Amino acid sequence: MSLSQDSAAQDSSAQDPSVAAPSGPFDALMTITDRPPVVFVEGRGSWLRDQNGKDYLDFVQGWAVNCLGHSPEPVVRALTAQAAKLINCSPAFYNEPMVRLAGLIARHSGLERTFFANSGAEANEGAIKLARKWGALHRGGAFEIITMDHAFHGRTLATMSASGKPQWEKLFEPKVAGFPKVDLNDLDAVAAAITDKTVAVMLEPIQGEAGVLPATVEFLRGLRELTRQKNLLLILDEVQTGIGRTGKFFAFEHAGITPDILTLGKGLGGGVPLAALVAREEVCCFAAGDQGGTYNGNPLMTAVGCAVMEEIAKPGFLAEVAETGLYLAAALEAVGRRHGCGGVRGQGLLLALDLKRDIGARVVARAFARGLLINAPRPNTLRMMPALNVSRGEIDHMCRVLDAALADCASASAA
Repeated sequence: MSLSQDSAAQDSSAQDPSVAAPSGPFDALMTITDRPPVVFVEGRGSWLRDQNGKDYLDFVQGWAVNCLGHSPEPVVRALTAQAAKLINCSPAFYNEPMVRLAGLIARHSGLERTFFANSGAEANEGAIKLARKWGALHRGGAFEIITMDHAFHGRTLATMSASGKPQWEKLFEPKVAGFPKVDLNDLDAVAAAITDKTVAVMLEPIQGEAGVLPATVEFLRGLRELTRQKNLLLILDEVQTGIGRTGKFFAFEHAGITPDILTLGKGLGGGVPLAALVAREEVCCFAAGDQGGTYNGNPLMTAVGCAVMEEIAKPGFLAEVAETGLYLAAALEAVGRRHGCGGVRGQGLLLALDLKRDIGARVVARAFARGLLINAPRPNTLRMMPALNVSRGEIDHMCRVLDAALADCASASAA
C-alpha cells in the first residue's frame, strides 16, 4: 500500500460505522505539531533522505539527540550485538550494560549514583521527586524548587510546572505547585526567593528552547556557593547540553562546579530513548518502590549509551567539537552580517542566530524547501544543533542554503 493510499482501509468492516476512519496517510496519527508532508526513510551522518529520494542536511538532529549523526556505526554495532544477546530482563535485576554505563557516567561526571530513564522529562521528574524526598528527610519538609523563567524541563505535569514557558502558564490546570520562578542570571532574585520551604534550585546551563540563552559562569558559580551556604540542592538539567554538546562532557565543567543532581538525555542515547538521573551519594534517598520504570536501564538502550560515551571520550573528540563550534559560530556571524541579523550566542555546537525580526518560521520553511533542516525556537531566532561530528564542508553547505533562504524571505517581503 503506497503512502497516498488510505492506511486505515484494512479491516474497515470491523470498525464502528459511527466513527469516521482516517482519510489520508497521516490521519491516524494524533496531531501534536505541524509536520511537512514528507516521510523520512533513511539517514546517514548529517543527512536524511525522504520517500522521494530527496536529501536534506540536518542541523536539528532530533533536537540535539543524534550526537553522532544518523545511524552511526558505533550505535548500529551496539544495537546489533546487544539485541542478539539480551534486550530486556526487567529493572528488578542488574544487567551488564546498565552497570557499565553507570560507571562511565560516574567517572566523567564525578557524581556517584545513576538511575536510568527513557526521556529527559522522566529524568527531570525523578530529580524533582528526589529533591522533595531529600527535603522531607533533611530540611523539615521543604519542597519548593526555584526554577528560571523561560526554562524548559519537559512535558509531564511536574516538569511543565517547573518550566517557565509563558504559553504553558494556563495549560493543563491545575499545575503542580512549588516552583517559584526567577530570571536567569539574577543571583539576587534567587537569594530573595529562598524561604524555609525551599529545597533546591534547578536550571539549564543553556536554555535551549528559550532560544539558546546561556547561564553565565559567574551566575553558576554564585548559585553553587549560595546553595551550599543555604544547604540547598543544585539541580542542573543537562538534557540538551550534556554529552559533549558544548565541547566538554558536561556544560557545568565550563564553570568549574559540580551539581548535586544532574539530568541527562538526548545525546546520551545517540538516537535511542535513554536518559539518566545522576546524583551525589549523600542525596540518594529513594527507598525501594519510590522510583522505577518498566524499561528503565534495559540492556539494549544502555549498551548504546556505553557506545556513545566511549566514542565521545576518545582523545581529541571534545576538542574537535569545541573547534567546530567556533567555526560554525563564525560562519553564522558572517551570514548574519550579510542579512542584517544580530549576533550568535551559545557554546560548542548548540548555537543560535538572532534574526532581529520575526521571520524564523519563514526561514525554516524556505530552508526546508532547499533541503536544509533548521529550527526556530523563537520567532526571531534560529537554533543550530548539528551532529557533534559535523564536517566543516557541511557547515559551509548549510550557510550557503541559509544565505539563500534569508534572501528568499527578503525578496518575498519586498514584493
